[in-house]
Amino acid sequence: MFISILVIWGIMAVNLILTVAGYTQYLKDVRTPLPALPDQVPFVSVMVPAHNEGVVIVRTVLSLLNFDYPHDRYEIIVINDNSSDNSAQLLANIQASYPERNLSVINTDKTNGGKGKSNALNIGLKQAKGSVISIYDADNTPERPALRRLVAELMSHPEYGAVIGKFRTRNKNATLLTRFINVETLSFQWMAQAGRLRLFKLCTIPGTNYVIRRDLLERIGGWDTKALAEDTEVSFRVYRAGYRIYFQPAAVTWEQEPQTLDVWFHQRTRWVKGNIYVILKNLHLVFTKSGRAIRFDLLYFLSIYFLLMTSLILSDTVFVLSVADIAHSSLQGFNNALWAFAVVLFVISTFVTITTEKGEMTLSNLLIIIFMYVVYSQMWLAVAAYGMVGYIREQVFHQQAKWYKTKRYQ
Repeated sequence: MFISILVIWGIMAVNLILTVAGYTQYLKDVRTPLPALPDQVPFVSVMVPAHNEGVVIVRTVLSLLNFDYPHDRYEIIVINDNSSDNSAQLLANIQASYPERNLSVINTDKTNGGKGKSNALNIGLKQAKGSVISIYDADNTPERPALRRLVAELMSHPEYGAVIGKFRTRNKNATLLTRFINVETLSFQWMAQAGRLRLFKLCTIPGTNYVIRRDLLERIGGWDTKALAEDTEVSFRVYRAGYRIYFQPAAVTWEQEPQTLDVWFHQRTRWVKGNIYVILKNLHLVFTKSGRAIRFDLLYFLSIYFLLMTSLILSDTVFVLSVADIAHSSLQGFNNALWAFAVVLFVISTFVTITTEKGEMTLSNLLIIIFMYVVYSQMWLAVAAYGMVGYIREQVFHQQAKWYKTKRYQ
């Protein structure tokens, strides 16, 4: 029990430090002028992997066509990956409506497609013409300056292999779950990105709203088709190739998030299994010279998915046994005091992070954050444990990990 408390508080302390560092990075960003595109504007290939995305694909493509990036200097490639819905017809209609634009559609079938996002991106890369590759998920509606700001940042710094932007929750008011996710993305995803950038010059590609140098991507072999978390996996290889990844929060995209518990559970289980794969694939690099660039992230992910998960399960078990009067811990009073302090610390630090966004500093969000600690954190624990068991089962029985298609909404 004592070890569990130490682990939980140790990781909470790290996250608190990242939050403080992220906030200072935010203050720096708002004072720093954004770079401009170079005189010789690079040609960009914007790729969108899409499987049965008819509900959202039109809105997404129209937003990509609306970028303020020079229209003759970028192309859009939609990889319509073995879809069985009306995606192909919808995309053909857009092509007919915008014949003057560089919009291509690759329709794959079961012989070469339907094998996950990495496979679809590798197919698109073979057709792409750009020296810079940009990726957007099929549910995204990026803001008009997003691509320009990402490319300008990339071209201004030759040491950057990739530049990532920020994503916001488009349907945040749909359900209580999307309210949770909205706070999560602001606090634990993009603020943590800013903190890691500030302290360790580290960022992780989030899977959408990013640009990457084509020559670098080809040098590292494209996307790993075995990786469910292809974004984390390719991030590690970018760093090992000697490049940095930069976070530019002024490049914003809005995306749909799961509105029901079953959709969220399946999506996050895929994330867990994908990140475990990446951790184990790179574990041998933890204390090697070649792995120095990704050491913090490896240790951090190891702590989150193994130490923290185990400690939370032990802590929750002791709590339940104590309530049931089956077992008691001599640390119970001490543990309760720490738990109460943890709640206060969690609420304050999380609320501070959302104050950076206009319209988010509300009483309802404060109540959401309090509720998150009790409910959403336990939901994450269930997902992490289920994902871990699922990954082990797949390895033992030599099963191929399946790519779960996240449900979309109108």
